[in-house]
Amino acid sequence: MHVSLRSLSIGLGVAIGVLLIVLMLFGDVPLSGVMWLDAFIHWNSLGSEIVWGIRLPRNLAGIGVGAMLGMSGALMQGLLRNPLAEPGLLGVSAGSGLGAALAIVFGLGLTPFAVESFALIGAAVVAVILLIFVQRFPQRQSLILLGVGLSALCGALMALVFNLSPSPVTTAEMLGWMMGSVANRNWFDVMMCVLGLGAVSAMSLQLGKGLRFLTLGEETARSMGIDMTRLTQVIVIGSSLLAGLSVSVAGVIGFVGLAAPHLVRAFGIKDPYLLIWPSALTGALMVIVSDGLIRLMPPTADVRLGVLTSLVGAPLFAILAYKSARSWMQD
Repeated sequence: MHVSLRSLSIGLGVAIGVLLIVLMLFGDVPLSGVMWLDAFIHWNSLGSEIVWGIRLPRNLAGIGVGAMLGMSGALMQGLLRNPLAEPGLLGVSAGSGLGAALAIVFGLGLTPFAVESFALIGAAVVAVILLIFVQRFPQRQSLILLGVGLSALCGALMALVFNLSPSPVTTAEMLGWMMGSVANRNWFDVMMCVLGLGAVSAMSLQLGKGLRFLTLGEETARSMGIDMTRLTQVIVIGSSLLAGLSVSVAGVIGFVGLAAPHLVRAFGIKDPYLLIWPSALTGALMVIVSDGLIRLMPPTADVRLGVLTSLVGAPLFAILAYKSARSWMQD
């Protein structure tokens, strides 16, 4: 199936807009016609607080988190030229999750912005390690190996944190964060998503030539004047920022960054640079659809956003792995 970039982007934008309007109508507290009228007329009313203070930030945060994950996945797959690459491959998501878990264990769960700050610090530490490594070893194979190692290390440390948790309440709080959610998000979370997307979008404007030549191989890209070290550094910084912010806002939400670029490629868009923004829109659509499905479930189900996205993404990962294995056998 071949669809123009413009048509796909418009279609995704319209779908997100329609879903945003529909999801504004649903919530834990049903709103009467009078409460809806109050929401638009009386800014201090209960209806206004529910619509503008609870529902809209939650929906916009879901869109922002999905867009950050989708964009990060597209950048990672473009840099590493690996269809199985996603934001967690370099260990940034695991480092961010470890930072959030440490904040909760230290009793900072109720301190405003503490968990989010620790999550960003965890992502930043991993990103700095990656950047130092890239400065000396810019090859993508080396970067993947280091990323897998960092991810495994952060995962082991996180398991240790769980094991040393001082109370079942703390463990439950950490587990809830690790499963991801955009419930009870506020305008500060939305602002972080906007700033992250804006910063990385500006950074990505200089990546077009490098990503396109990189599809021909690293040696060819270098021969065409592409500074591979700088290209790798910019993408690592951008992907790390997006992944860290997504975890700080919504916890760990898996497989969106993996699946979104592949869904865009299914429409015939192969250019790794042109893939970035449609992947962001697709990721936003995936998260807001998943969050909408969660709201339709009974409250007793308590299904988390990260669990639902993983249920969709894990089979896709298995299919991609199977196709890759078949292509290796044919080669």
